[in-house]
Amino acid sequence: MTLHLYFIRKFVMLFFGLLALFFIFQTLIDLIETVRRFQGIDVSFWGLLRLTLLNVPQGLYQILPLVMILSAIALFLGLARSSELVVVRATGRSGLRTLVAPATMAFIIGAVLVAVFNPVVAATSKLSNDITQKLRDGTSDVLSISAEGLWLRQGSAEGQTVIRAASANPDATVLYDVTFLSYAPNGGPIKRVEAAEARLVPGAWELTQAIVWPLTSGVNPEGSVARHLTLRISSTLTHERILESFGAPSDISIWDLPAFIKQLDQAGFSTRRHAVWLQMELAQPLFLLAMVLVGAAFTMRHARGGGTGFAVLASVLLGFGLYYIRNFAQVLGENGQIPVMLAAWAPPTASILLALGLLLHMEDG
Repeated sequence: MTLHLYFIRKFVMLFFGLLALFFIFQTLIDLIETVRRFQGIDVSFWGLLRLTLLNVPQGLYQILPLVMILSAIALFLGLARSSELVVVRATGRSGLRTLVAPATMAFIIGAVLVAVFNPVVAATSKLSNDITQKLRDGTSDVLSISAEGLWLRQGSAEGQTVIRAASANPDATVLYDVTFLSYAPNGGPIKRVEAAEARLVPGAWELTQAIVWPLTSGVNPEGSVARHLTLRISSTLTHERILESFGAPSDISIWDLPAFIKQLDQAGFSTRRHAVWLQMELAQPLFLLAMVLVGAAFTMRHARGGGTGFAVLASVLLGFGLYYIRNFAQVLGENGQIPVMLAAWAPPTASILLALGLLLHMEDG
């Protein structure tokens, strides 16, 4: 037990040390990129630094597999150079048994990061996107989904319009059981429109079976109601802007994602992209465990055997290869070419089996 705790302490120190190092590097790189992106926009240095710090957690979260495999490589190279691995093997302890402590710790770290760090990343990413959009065009997201249905907001020089729909087609260009509430530039409501269907066309919404109530002061809404078989309402929204307003699945906390997926499904949108992301997040601890096993497969040997540089390079390249295969499976899952569960869980499972096969070959082959 004492030996396991010793390996765990060294592994945790290496992991968080490398994470802190990557945090510093990524902050500097992101700060330079943020300054370049906002050239010509009146933003203070502290505002740019704040935006950079909001972006850094997402970047760190994406490179967790790299940090994990480098931590495993550093751990086993250090143990080999100090001949501690030789001493451990001399006591009759196998290589696989030596791996139990760091592999278990990698899984625990992965589970904690998914449960705790994922909501932090989602919150900072969402805030960063909102700030960036406001700095560029002065507006925030135009779409939200709740239990009451789908909500859109559009604005122009004539005022703001709030749109609520009970459901929509998958790309939100056709709304059903829809209500338009128009506001004057000074903020007061001026018109309410209800329609069975609203279809987005270039520059306007085309409404079917529309009923219009004027809401201006001094006018009886029911007495002045107007009915239209078809009605056009000008719009500044586009198909691309509506889809962008959904944001990436990574902008939603893993704890809120199941409820959001349910709301998407009730509103008529495709939930496959978010479902794949949810399952991949749940499988993240297994993939981080696989990275430790891959790093150990090439570096858990005596340093005097030579070829250390090749072993490190091979383990890093194999880790990158497995990471890109995992991303490729994610794309296939989002496109519906393979099942969601297969896209999320097959890559980490296959990575663990591959690493175990390499370890058994190195130990007994």
